[in-house]
Amino acid sequence: MAARRGPTFRRRELGKELRRLRERKGYSTKDAAAAIESSDTKLNRVESGHNQLPRVRDLEDLIELYGVTDRQDREHLLMLHRESLSADWYRPYQNFLPSGHLLYAGLETDATAMRAWHPQVVFGLLQTENYARAMFTTSKPVEETTTEFVEENVALRMRRKEVLFGDEPMELRVIQDEAALRLMIGGPDVMREQYEEIERMASLDHITVQILPRNLVTYRSFESFVIMDFDGGLDPVVVHEALAVMTATDKRREVWKHTRRFDAMREGALAPSKTPEFLHKLVKELDEY
Repeated sequence: MAARRGPTFRRRELGKELRRLRERKGYSTKDAAAAIESSDTKLNRVESGHNQLPRVRDLEDLIELYGVTDRQDREHLLMLHRESLSADWYRPYQNFLPSGHLLYAGLETDATAMRAWHPQVVFGLLQTENYARAMFTTSKPVEETTTEFVEENVALRMRRKEVLFGDEPMELRVIQDEAALRLMIGGPDVMREQYEEIERMASLDHITVQILPRNLVTYRSFESFVIMDFDGGLDPVVVHEALAVMTATDKRREVWKHTRRFDAMREGALAPSKTPEFLHKLVKELDEY
């Protein structure tokens, strides 16, 4: 599968290269940041791919500081910078997203494979439009959100599902807790449609859905998380959410820790072939509701 090349990918690619060049010259982030009249905190976020480097002049100053003289190398860095500043498709939704979700959308767009564990609700890329709308509408009076907020978030969620289709779809493996599937969102009709959608998507070759029954005595994480893989030499990223705060990191320790967690739950969950049977049982229970 070819590597995806969105602006978030380019920011991470540029940041990785700038960090390599800085460390090769033996400069600290504080020293390099001073050369462009910035802070080491901001430069750290540029090197990690979280933030853009807005001014081309800053990149040119770093190129000089790091002693990059080869013309092709310089042009490559400038190309990465230009492409990192291009508009992401999800930018129109930025006013309706909590902090951290813009970065997540960018990472998701660039990922070639994803492993996800979701114990609270149906995983976002598996949700139907009616399920997503019911979920946002239910919380609307409590969270004091607007109808526009609801509709924009539903539209974004449906747009995000496009990574699973097309000529080179992302490979997706999801483990769903039974409790999340049994949580009544929007009523029986909405849930019936949602179960059918999960079964339909799980039938695709590049999507695997496993269910972790609630009566199994096995390991399960109490926080949701996603592990994303990328081509092009970029490190995997783990995104986890706790207390409504979303955190993304490519630190090896965190990636390995969450990979161990995912593998333990994958081994404990029902085999993928059992997913349709389990969903049919849930539909039957709805018919008796």
